[in-house]
Amino acid sequence: MGKSSKDKRDAYYRLAKEQGWRARSAFKLLQLDEEFNLFEGVTRVVDLCAAPGSWSQVLSRILIQGQRVGRAAWEDKRYQELLRLRQADLTGDSSAPETDERPEVRPRKDVKIVAIDLQPMSPLEGITCLKADITHPSTIPLLLKALDPDYNSTSSPTEASHPVDLVLSDGAPDVTGLHDLDIYVQSQLLWAALNLALCVLKPGGTFVAKIFRGKDVDLLYAQLKIVFEDVTVAKPRSSRASSVEAFIVCTNFRPPKGFKASLDNPLGAGRKLQTDTGDVKPQRTEYSRKLREDGITELDLGSDLEEEEGEDIRWIAPFLACGDLSAFDADASHKLPEGHVSLDPIQPPTAPPYRRALEERKKMGGAYGKTKLGGLPGG
Repeated sequence: MGKSSKDKRDAYYRLAKEQGWRARSAFKLLQLDEEFNLFEGVTRVVDLCAAPGSWSQVLSRILIQGQRVGRAAWEDKRYQELLRLRQADLTGDSSAPETDERPEVRPRKDVKIVAIDLQPMSPLEGITCLKADITHPSTIPLLLKALDPDYNSTSSPTEASHPVDLVLSDGAPDVTGLHDLDIYVQSQLLWAALNLALCVLKPGGTFVAKIFRGKDVDLLYAQLKIVFEDVTVAKPRSSRASSVEAFIVCTNFRPPKGFKASLDNPLGAGRKLQTDTGDVKPQRTEYSRKLREDGITELDLGSDLEEEEGEDIRWIAPFLACGDLSAFDADASHKLPEGHVSLDPIQPPTAPPYRRALEERKKMGGAYGKTKLGGLPGG
């Protein structure tokens, strides 16, 4: 979330600061919720790679403070306007004041939200922030202890008294511009988030994560389909169409029979899948790659796939566009309104990796002596 001229003309960048969001990525989660109703019946949420905290802000406002934001707020405003017009028709007074007959919105009870990131994050109301590594096994007991103070660290994560309803991950690596490398690093970050989610999600839970759509991404969809009933790829309106990012929404967690999640032995690591019965199931490890004339890469995952003659076993994840398609275009540089005043970021980064560079630059009088410390939050 920078201060370049392009960012200033990004409508979502300006809206984020006007509405008090730490980053414009808050609109992505709100638009995903519009499509998939992610927060229905949810009381326990884990936000991975949470800094600077825009997604945690959304969780705090909706689940803890009981606010109605995004499309829900728009529907409330529209409902109020319809009531005003109805009252005007009955009384004949077109200047009738607005009325509000909506039911009172109340915060949910017994909500626990844990945000995890390697970077420190400024506190938020009702959010437990953990500075931890999502790839390290020691993170699981810390997470479950934050959700349930009575949790016994000697027990299995799957035996936690309060399993998680929803796991979110908006993490992405610092892109290098080398697309193959960026996609690979992102896939490893997604894999780490998925393995943690498998350890804490309850059956029927939901997993939402950022992905980079690249080569062989349909293989990733098929892998996720093993542990989730429904897998959908979504592209929010606030996500730039020029970006390869999208969000994978996995609903109705259904682990395979006998599956035992663990960060010590992540899913897919090695050649075998250990079950709680002690049985060892061999996994398919041999596959062949074939490049068709039309440029499509075909993967043969092994001859042990049970396929009836003439049956096509390929599965393609549905792709959905989320949010109002007539809303602001995230790729467009919208003209600044008359009298526009640039607002400061809601939350500057707590530990930006470029702070030392800025300090050295300021000592040397860089940027014509106008260099300021603090930077801007990402997202």
